[in-house]
Amino acid sequence: MLDYLKSSPTGNFFLLAGPCVIEGEKMALDIAEKVLETTSRLNIPYVFKGSYRKANRSRLDSFTGIGDEKALKILRKVGETFNIPVVTDIHTPCEASIAAQYVDVLQIPAFLCRQTDLLVAAALTGKMVNIKKGQFLSAQAMRFAVNKVLDSGNNEVTITERGSSFGYQDLIVDYRGIPVMKQFAPVIMDITHSLQQPNQESGVTGGKPELIETVARAAIATGADGLFIETHPNPAVAKSDGANMLQLDLLDQLLTRLSTLKMTINQLDNNNSKN
Repeated sequence: MLDYLKSSPTGNFFLLAGPCVIEGEKMALDIAEKVLETTSRLNIPYVFKGSYRKANRSRLDSFTGIGDEKALKILRKVGETFNIPVVTDIHTPCEASIAAQYVDVLQIPAFLCRQTDLLVAAALTGKMVNIKKGQFLSAQAMRFAVNKVLDSGNNEVTITERGSSFGYQDLIVDYRGIPVMKQFAPVIMDITHSLQQPNQESGVTGGKPELIETVARAAIATGADGLFIETHPNPAVAKSDGANMLQLDLLDQLLTRLSTLKMTINQLDNNNSKN
């Protein structure tokens, strides 16, 4: 899987993108098709992202999913229809072997990144494991989470930066952590969740989507290997994370600009290496 992520002939970043949670089959297929059109044109290795169930919600009445098996089957159909890998998050060790039957990458949520049993269970499936950095951890501390996967016999592991807690209702990204974590595994920048504003009085997480491109540009400039972006045709009616998702029809222009930035950086790096 890591070979696929690094397979861009132009040296472009890779992308994990899709809806926050699977809301239905048509929606998932439409998003995947739209994103794939752009990533194919720009030589961006693409992994479709979608949660089959949202376990970490602020309120009891928050939407969690359409049913585990139904959502997992949709994820598998997306992968088979477009011949692309698929990632979803898991929350307990017993979920690892179940989800591994449907997807190519198992994602460990940030709040669970220290859960040894969960990391080991994910590693033992043989699927790639994407570990989100806890909002409460330093970049250096992610070495231990990565080692739990490696020591379980699985070398297919990535780290996703998603911001650090800054007070009670905000997150901040420390870009110094990207080169630190790249010593342990390839690093993905989660644009969406680093722009969250959690713990709002309403019980619904807020966000700053107007900063999506700013955070993405900075991530590319500081060496992120991949980007994670949640997108939806109409974020205002999304069942989860609508406050910080990117509207689907804006993704093409964003990725085009980011690809240009990445190619410029690659060229500068090549010129410097020759001098």
